[in-house]
Amino acid sequence: MKSILSISTIIATSIASLQLTALTTNSQSFTYFETEKNLYLDVHHLPGNLKYDVLVKSHAKDVAAARPNDVHFINYWVNEKEGLMFCLLSATDTLSIKKTYAEGSGMPASVFYKVTEGTAAALQGKKSLYFDIHYLGAGKVTAKDVAGAHEKDLAIQAKHEVNLINYWVDEEDGVVMCLAQANDSTSFSETHKEAHGLIASRVIKVKQGK
Repeated sequence: MKSILSISTIIATSIASLQLTALTTNSQSFTYFETEKNLYLDVHHLPGNLKYDVLVKSHAKDVAAARPNDVHFINYWVNEKEGLMFCLLSATDTLSIKKTYAEGSGMPASVFYKVTEGTAAALQGKKSLYFDIHYLGAGKVTAKDVAGAHEKDLAIQAKHEVNLINYWVDEEDGVVMCLAQANDSTSFSETHKEAHGLIASRVIKVKQGK
């Protein structure tokens, strides 16, 4: 009898161990899959006569095509006058993003930046949104550097009536992009200038996607 009970105990223990191993393996696989996703910010150069509403519909087609390609759109911003559209999204690689655009709107991105980002702040009031771009040079900036500069921006932004929303850093290409609410582009630039002296190469007024 003791022998039978011992065998039963051993079998039960082995099954429990196998189940635990399977759960752990599945959990590790899921975590690994998640870490494979990268954050990208891409830029579309489109005909300047495309209206915002048209771009909203085009973006909806991209969103519909995104899931099969394991792409997730997070947000986007548009400047109708210059025909510029910025998309923030996560994906395993740029090939899957290109495929999404080809199968969706047919409007490819001109540039892809693989980025890290800061901590997002909430929109406040109805001030205009501005997107600025700093071209600092390949290998000449780190995410840590930008985090420090951003803290300096936050310390004085109220003085210029600016609300910094977030920033994105491509360390490899040396590009930093910031999004803020401001009364005008000058007050946004003055905030950077006073805080750390880094002036953007471009400041673009944008409308955030729906």
